[in-house]
Amino acid sequence: MHAFSRPFTLSLAVVILPACSLLGPYPDPGEGADAGASLARAQARPELDPINRNYFALASPDQDVIGEPQLVRTGQRDTFSDLAREYGLGYDELLIANPGVDPWLPGEGTPVLLPTQYVLPDTPREGLVLNIASKRLFYYPPVNDGEQQVVMTFPIGIGRVGWETPLGEATVIGKAQDPTWYVPASVRKEHAEAGDPLPSVVPPGPDNPLGRHVLQLDMPGYLIHGTNQPYGVGMRVSHGCVRLYPENIELLYSLVQRGESVTIVNEPYLAGRRDGQLYLEAHPALQDDTVDTEQRLQDLFAAVRGESGAFVEQHEQALARAAVSDARGIPVRVLAADADEVLERVRVVRNTVQRDPEAPTLEEIRAILDAPSEAEVADGETVASE
Repeated sequence: MHAFSRPFTLSLAVVILPACSLLGPYPDPGEGADAGASLARAQARPELDPINRNYFALASPDQDVIGEPQLVRTGQRDTFSDLAREYGLGYDELLIANPGVDPWLPGEGTPVLLPTQYVLPDTPREGLVLNIASKRLFYYPPVNDGEQQVVMTFPIGIGRVGWETPLGEATVIGKAQDPTWYVPASVRKEHAEAGDPLPSVVPPGPDNPLGRHVLQLDMPGYLIHGTNQPYGVGMRVSHGCVRLYPENIELLYSLVQRGESVTIVNEPYLAGRRDGQLYLEAHPALQDDTVDTEQRLQDLFAAVRGESGAFVEQHEQALARAAVSDARGIPVRVLAADADEVLERVRVVRNTVQRDPEAPTLEEIRAILDAPSEAEVADGETVASE
């Protein structure tokens, strides 16, 4: 985290949106503004091209926030899964940002907020950084001295409850294209009990849950890889490994070299600055998170207070608590915001979803997401590598 400029201390008023609840209410309804009018003003703006979904250049080393929130109107058959993949998001990201909107049948013309702005995790900016709380991966490609730093970000699927993705430091030790999957005995047992038996070896091809590209870590049994079920990206669906959309892992595979560092953190609350404004991004805590909300808030207050002096006053802490209590994964200018500040700065974009006629039906997608998760490498077993 970098030094913050001196923050403003204006009140953050209530945000209440009728019908499409793009943002949830903060406390003190008496200070509420007409959020419906803000939404109407946003929708009246001309539609622009979407921002780059994966690649961002940092204007300075002090920049902690990348991207910008976007608003799109849905097509008749659009689902959250379609929108998520098109705009570089995971399914859960859209779900928590748009409560009250049917993720399977939002209906034609429904405004959907795309949470495509991100506070960078509070880690060294090198190699691969995975924040399991936000279900996102950040990659900092190596740059020469004096060159502008860039960051790439992608949604990820992570380990479900009981098969948690481990935290800590790791290194990329291998790469594999069109891998063979050696199915662990524990995974075969689980699938057999669910009536979905698996072979002991799955060759390369469309039935291989590892997809076509794999990065192997020095954490025994854990990989970063693609998937043959992309609708699960952005969710807790794996047996501990990290999965990406096929097009994203293919790009990472071409860039990441053996020996690059991997840092895996769990940061549901992130604070950072951009253009002199302090942003707070909050995500719902993972079900099996062992650190309680108050402890995380106190850690956040201490870190920001040490850098800038913000969050000393009780009313400033109250604003942060309000944002955290309504965690939507959308960075808000927590100390210098009006009631509808996200909607007032949101970028309205064209709907660029082009539904593949061979894509699974809604029923098939639901079955994929509800079925027992296919496992990846576990119990020390490996894939065939280069």
